[in-house]
Amino acid sequence: MSKKRIVVLYGGRADEHPISCISAASVLNAIDTDRFEPIPVGITKDGKWIVNGEDPRGWNLDSGVLPEVTITEGAKMVVLDVALGQNGFFAQSGNELESLGHVDAVFPVLHGPYGEDGTVQGLLEMMNVPYVGCGVLASAACMDKHYTKVLLASAGIPVAPGITIDARDFDAASEFAANGPALLDQVKAAGLEYPLFVKPSRAGSSFGVTKVENADDADELAAAVFEASKHDWRILIEQGINAREIECAVLCPKAGDKPQVSWPGEIVLDSRSTDADSFYDFDSKYMDSSASHVEVPANLPDELLAKVRETAAKAFVAVDGAGLSRVDTFVTADGEVMVNEINTMPGFTSISMYPKAWEATGIAYSDLITTLIEGVLR
Repeated sequence: MSKKRIVVLYGGRADEHPISCISAASVLNAIDTDRFEPIPVGITKDGKWIVNGEDPRGWNLDSGVLPEVTITEGAKMVVLDVALGQNGFFAQSGNELESLGHVDAVFPVLHGPYGEDGTVQGLLEMMNVPYVGCGVLASAACMDKHYTKVLLASAGIPVAPGITIDARDFDAASEFAANGPALLDQVKAAGLEYPLFVKPSRAGSSFGVTKVENADDADELAAAVFEASKHDWRILIEQGINAREIECAVLCPKAGDKPQVSWPGEIVLDSRSTDADSFYDFDSKYMDSSASHVEVPANLPDELLAKVRETAAKAFVAVDGAGLSRVDTFVTADGEVMVNEINTMPGFTSISMYPKAWEATGIAYSDLITTLIEGVLR
């Protein structure tokens, strides 16, 4: 039986570019090469698609250096012919185009805007090329935390209280300090309790997220909104929830099938032993393996674990999920489960929750990749 040819997309224009590179390295090192012929296609930070660049299989975070897709000697630009569909992938060398062959499917290991937000998914839909992961609607909606909450709330799924701010007309010259009093008024009108978390609506990996602890401090709030605005003009100000953060991996290889849900897991911040105010930021996720560890299943009663799994599945269906997602929840002391966000292309790094959760549930990493790809093959 001939191997299926799978384009693995990585890099991209988003802030999560280096994490996508590491995720792709893990996927490429674990993919079953007896069944699949992977074609690594990198996307530079300015959006150029290339093949034959630096081999991503050698990338990791052990050195503390974030990898990046760059145009190296020997690299070739990738040109797409939408009309040719699965035969429409070419490498350009000078004025010559060389076919990359028939592509059976694409695995877009892309995080954040211009990859996880429906843009690449829409392109592949136009080309009629099968791809792993959520479709256009779910990808776009879950990339935008505001609209994720709108969809979830309409489905009766609890979410954290909060408000959404449009910062496009704010006073950038004062770094939003001039808007501080008005922001405070909005927070008070919404009845939000401190601490607050201020975050960009359309960014991932905790980029631009700030914890605001001092009530009635307009300057602190304005500074947090200004920081978030570096990543998106739409900004969420959410009430901090006194709860444990429990994450659940959802798997649905074939769109429309009943989703499978892993054992819920918990990221335990070891740094909290010395800093009670620490939270799961970018460094904790990716750069400092000693800052946190994963526990799967989370140390919760069986009935609460079941409730988290049920909520994760319901949330996945509510946003029209497909392929895979990681549903992040808050679990309060009184047993309430609310959804924080949904990641439609969760990290695949060595310390990422998604593969660890499925490994603990009985699906090995390589088998997980195989299952996702085979679910979209025609």
